Amino acid sequence: MNAMLDPVTDADLDAYVDDQLEVARRIEVEAFLSTRPEVAARVMSDLRTRDELRVALAAKGMARPATTEAARRLERGLGRDRIFGVLQRAAAAAILIAAGWLANGIFGPVAVTKVVASTQPPAYVEEAVRAHRTTLVREEMTSQREAPDYNPGEIRAATAIVMPSLPGDWKVRDVQIYPSRFGPSVEMALETKDLGLVSLFAIRPGTFDVVKPTLAPSGDISSAYFQIGEVAYAVVARSDARDLDRAAETLARTLY
Repeated sequence: MNAMLDPVTDADLDAYVDDQLEVARRIEVEAFLSTRPEVAARVMSDLRTRDELRVALAAKGMARPATTEAARRLERGLGRDRIFGVLQRAAAAAILIAAGWLANGIFGPVAVTKVVASTQPPAYVEEAVRAHRTTLVREEMTSQREAPDYNPGEIRAATAIVMPSLPGDWKVRDVQIYPSRFGPSVEMALETKDLGLVSLFAIRPGTFDVVKPTLAPSGDISSAYFQIGEVAYAVVARSDARDLDRAAETLARTLY
């Protein structure tokens, strides 16, 4: 095995946790972590505590117990230099939140228009619905062979997309890599007992975020999307929206 020309250092790991690396270097770091489970476990713990702190700051404010506990966990998991950088950004976020409260107190509640209040689904959800419709067309064509061989490790190596673990009663019928405006995407056609034919769509939308499973209306097709880090997912089917939302939650939990 050849030695790495640009070895992954602790500084790279810190930058990975802080979301400060370019995509090419992130892929190199992820390849490094895939061969070192003990380091990967520490980095995943750092990522989780960082995200918990972000959620606590956004939802609770600086002085609430949830924020304090998240900060304590972060301090236990990270070194002093790393936590200093993270908490600097957290302090900046707190200042912005406080500024918003101050403005609200001085000027009164800010009016929110109907257009602003109605959150539009991310653009990749449209890509997911389009991919599902393509899958439905392929289902009707005998000349289109299905590719049921599913290798999540190979998909990750080729696309840097980590796929969630599937429920035991879901059967893979087809796996395709589709082009999109965001780069390569993964479209899986899955046969399920309760939902019928389901598409699991995964893509790297170019942004880092944590989005809990959210339903998105798409006419005759329902979809539920979520995002963990740099990878976004959508579950699409002609099925009851509530069942689809529960399926998305089940898949999302396997990624933590």
